[in-house]
Amino acid sequence: MWAMTLKEFRQLRRDRRMVALMIVMPLVLLIVFGYAASFDVTEIRTLVVGEGAGTIAGRLPEVFAVDQVRPGDDRADAERALRDGEAQVAVVAEGRQPAVLVDGAQLFAAKSALAALAQARGSASGPSAAAGGPGTEAVAPSIDVLFNPDLKTSVIMVPGLIGIVLVFVGTIVTSLGVVKERQAGTLEQLAVMPLRPRDVVAGKVLPYFAVAALDMTLIVTAGLLLFDVPFRGSVATFVLAAALFLLVTLGVGVLISTVSENQGQAVMLAFMTVLPQILLSGLIFPVEAMAAGVRWIAYLLPLKYFIDVARGVLVRGTATGALLLPLGMLALLGVTVFTLAVLRFRHDVAPRTHRGGGELPDERPLAGAAATPGRQPGDGPGPGRGTTP
Repeated sequence: MWAMTLKEFRQLRRDRRMVALMIVMPLVLLIVFGYAASFDVTEIRTLVVGEGAGTIAGRLPEVFAVDQVRPGDDRADAERALRDGEAQVAVVAEGRQPAVLVDGAQLFAAKSALAALAQARGSASGPSAAAGGPGTEAVAPSIDVLFNPDLKTSVIMVPGLIGIVLVFVGTIVTSLGVVKERQAGTLEQLAVMPLRPRDVVAGKVLPYFAVAALDMTLIVTAGLLLFDVPFRGSVATFVLAAALFLLVTLGVGVLISTVSENQGQAVMLAFMTVLPQILLSGLIFPVEAMAAGVRWIAYLLPLKYFIDVARGVLVRGTATGALLLPLGMLALLGVTVFTLAVLRFRHDVAPRTHRGGGELPDERPLAGAAATPGRQPGDGPGPGRGTTP
């Protein structure tokens, strides 16, 4: 038993990459996720419209961070701003009773806004007192939760779970499929075939692309039928975002496979890329509640932009023009990651070349050929090797 234990320790010591993944990465993830694990939204992006917008904006509770004041806009403009994701709460200061519109697609921000309004109701700092002015009877504001009136968690989680499924299929399964061929020795055989590296990569990922598209269709259908998730936006916009997101995840999977020597390393690296996307993309913890030191990581994750598009299209019915930023970021990340995957694949698998640019000749002798330099399979017997009479 001790001999086997020492053998495993020696073998583990030789695999320094695996040791680093097992020791260093969990510590890094603990620190990052520890600062990200927060449900408390302390700042709610707020829009104030209507004739009394200037007065209302200065008397809202502190949690409402007013970044836009539009006295010339009305309730329709406020609803449009919420639908396009410009704000999380909109206050309409028209008439004696102000109206507070809350974006139900931002679940944690909506709950924080409702809690702050309930606490401020009837107090002098509430929007009702601001509308009536000092010395007047406070009028409770009307509160409308849009897009998700019941604040159902499933309506918010299902669009994000679609992205999680695509991440698993695109990253983990793809990396394992390619590494399996590397371990079997069949991937290197592609180097002698008349195929360009990008053709090989595309051929490897297309089956996984088809499987992921089928999974996405099944999950969207199940979400619509079982959990009453609405689909208020453009189908074409959603399909485009899913295709771009798959391009990123498949590229990450191929990139992981090119730097992994075995399936164990591929699984570890894949999970190290999947976990940050699950916890830092806004699927579980709101991005606004994260510490500033780790919040910037969320803006580098493709899942964050896919969730923005999925929730916008499915829940809010956001117009395509308002989603150009996340769509553009998905396209940029997809091209970048896929290009890196192709370059890395070419570096590892493609045939080596001469310094002058030509490919190295195949030095393996053909079957039945002599090992003498310069001889061809059809030449006669060499010197001193005539046939025996």
